[in-house]
Amino acid sequence: MPMCKSHGHGDSALIVCGMVFGVYTEEITGIREKGKIRISIPIPKKMACKKEKWDESGSIFKKKLCDLLAFPSMVACRMYIKHLTYLCFFITCALVRFNEVFVFLLEMAFCKGYVEDLDESFKDNRKDDIWLVDFYAPWCGHCKKLEPIWNEVGLEMKNIGSPVKVGKMDATSYSSIASEFGVRGYPTIKLLKGDLAYNYRGPRTKDDIIEFAHRVSGALIRPLPSQQMFEHVRKRHRVFFVYIGGESTLKEKYIDAASELIVYTYFFSASEEVVPEYVTLKEMPAVLVFKDETYFVYDEYEDGDLSSWINRERFQNYLTMDGFLLYELGDTGKLVAIAVIDEKNTSIEHTRLKSIIQEVARDYRDQFHRDFQFGLMDGNDYINTLLMDELTVPTVVVLNTSNQQYFLLDRQIKNTEDMVQFINSILDGTVEAQGGDSILQRLKRMAFDAKSTVVSIFKSSPIMGCFLFGLPLGVISIMCYGIYTADTDGGYIEERYEVSKSETESQEATEESRELQEPRSEQSLISARQEPKDVLEKKTD
Repeated sequence: MPMCKSHGHGDSALIVCGMVFGVYTEEITGIREKGKIRISIPIPKKMACKKEKWDESGSIFKKKLCDLLAFPSMVACRMYIKHLTYLCFFITCALVRFNEVFVFLLEMAFCKGYVEDLDESFKDNRKDDIWLVDFYAPWCGHCKKLEPIWNEVGLEMKNIGSPVKVGKMDATSYSSIASEFGVRGYPTIKLLKGDLAYNYRGPRTKDDIIEFAHRVSGALIRPLPSQQMFEHVRKRHRVFFVYIGGESTLKEKYIDAASELIVYTYFFSASEEVVPEYVTLKEMPAVLVFKDETYFVYDEYEDGDLSSWINRERFQNYLTMDGFLLYELGDTGKLVAIAVIDEKNTSIEHTRLKSIIQEVARDYRDQFHRDFQFGLMDGNDYINTLLMDELTVPTVVVLNTSNQQYFLLDRQIKNTEDMVQFINSILDGTVEAQGGDSILQRLKRMAFDAKSTVVSIFKSSPIMGCFLFGLPLGVISIMCYGIYTADTDGGYIEERYEVSKSETESQEATEESRELQEPRSEQSLISARQEPKDVLEKKTD
């Protein structure tokens, strides 16, 4: 639609009134404290015309408006409407801003009301309730980022009627209490239930923290009394473990494993009748894990310790990887096969490699799930820092997170068969492992981390980097120069001392030689004087 050109402020005020009556529309310009605000209003198609006609219609409207309001002059009418328009505009802006600030402060106060600030009395009063506590430090940046999320957690837990109370404690002010609960870093999230304290190690999001609180605060092993309840649990949880059978030694081990790993996953118990018909069990009792739309049965002879098996199987077979998840996978002992791609890149190479990893994880699950974990990672930044190398994207890398070894293929993977062959060659030992945790690799890691830190500082803030590294280097240079010049002066003084000492010794030697020569000369003179006397005596005789 065509737009009209802006006039003066008085004309704009008149046009606002014209819009109310549906007579005239134009682009309006207002002035506010921080800058210029432009409000564009489309002109109706039926009123689209040339500029002359718009000016003519505007002047007619102004004249009619003056006659209607009985203003003495056009200037007075224009000024009155201009000030009235500005007044309405500023009142509206003030009300909108006040409403936003009021709602924000109300929400913050409302959320903080459900998070209690804990002090030294918490140690004696906590055992009667279940507490979800954030141990923080006022100067910690990560703690400040967690604070609004923590307030939302407190509000959500209150709204759903959870028995878990949410609190926070300044670990720097109450360091003795924090040390009793094993707080070594900030922020530390713990759920305190009686004499037990459970650490939260998951992502710091509201949903994940609430899920952790529900899982740990409830029963250690939840019963499944019916098939309907079993189906409800299966739809709700991606990974969960079930013990089937009566009292046995296996159940005692299952309870012990659940008390240790309840922070990661859910544990249930059920009878054989509750389990779906597609589940076949060779012997009873049994422990099963349900994930990836199938199930796996624990075998003591092949899988070893029950707790270690649960720790390995608590992840889905195919995951989207990040640094935190790779750290968690280090406890499983599995090799992690990762397709490193760029999610924004829709080329054939990237999509093909992603589908290959998914197919291997799905179709070869029974063959590789005991030894391998499959996943996808967007971008190669984290992998480059982990391997201390620059990987080309897309590519496939297999990580051994327990000892920092990795495996790379010297050619591109074109299909599923190539990927399966690569995995089998790793299991056979025909592919050489790179990296590791040897002393040389650790020194290399230290140098790489130091280099990465320096580069990141200079990239983010060059001036700060020059100050942080230039100032210590300058001080060290001055100290070295001072030490060097002090050594040179000392050597010069010592050399001068040695020279003066040698000179004094030579002078003493010359003086001694002179003293020795002087008596000899005197004796020669005496002998020379005595010789003529003897000769005279002989002559007289």
